[in-house]
Parts: sequence; structure tokens; C-alpha cells
Amino acid sequence: MDFTTQITPFSWIEHENGGAAVVLYTSDNYKTELFKTRENEGFEGSGYDWESLAEVYIQEYFPDSQSAIEFDSEHMMFCAYSFELDAFRCFAIGFKEACENDELIADLFSRTTPQKPITVDDIQNILDDILNIKKK
Repeated sequence: MDFTTQITPFSWIEHENGGAAVVLYTSDNYKTELFKTRENEGFEGSGYDWESLAEVYIQEYFPDSQSAIEFDSEHMMFCAYSFELDAFRCFAIGFKEACENDELIADLFSRTTPQKPITVDDIQNILDDILNIKKK
């Protein structure tokens, strides 16, 4: 089995600058049942939720590559990228294999915290807090 097939539904995208990205569009509905187990905590299977899950996986299985893998996820897309392609390929294969092991991925997910993008209301609350501090 070739590498890109091995990591499907994740996609491998090589960039001209020597880096690569691993992408998953949340509209593919991959592993939605996993995220539904904790939807009352705010998980919805967004790109940010996938990023949180990948971070736990990296911390536990690829700690030496932690600084080499970056994220640029959005609500509808999980995106990890790196310039250290050999280690990154290992991450991609290992993460996909972990996702296919229901017991393992559920265990990793149990230590995941939901990430949500900052909203306009969040920014307004921060600004209000700053103004209140300055008034004191």
C-alpha cells in the first residue's frame, strides 16, 4: 500500500518550500462517533478538535518531534505541517493507525481538551477586562 493510501482520509500535501502538510476536511465525517461521545463538553469534530487530539498523540508517541510539527487548523479543516518530512511521515502513519484502533484513539481522546477559536465576544470580554483594570 502506498503512503497516501495508507493515511487516507488524511491528505499529504508537499509544498515547494520543502515542507508538507497533513490535512483532513471535517466534512468527510471521519470518526464523528468519537467526537459525539463528548459533544456535551464542546467537541464537535472540528479541525480544532482534531488538532487537540493530534497534540495528545504527539505528546505521548512522538515527543521528540513535538517542536517540528506545527498546526494551522480551521473549523472545517485539520491541518498539521512540518519541514522534517521523515518524522512527519511517521507521525502521519502512526496517527492514522491510532485513529483506526478504537480503543487507543478513545483513550487518547479521553485526555483531549476542546479548543475553540477566539470569537468576537471573547475579544470584547478581554477588552472590557483591560478597561476595568485601567479604571482601578
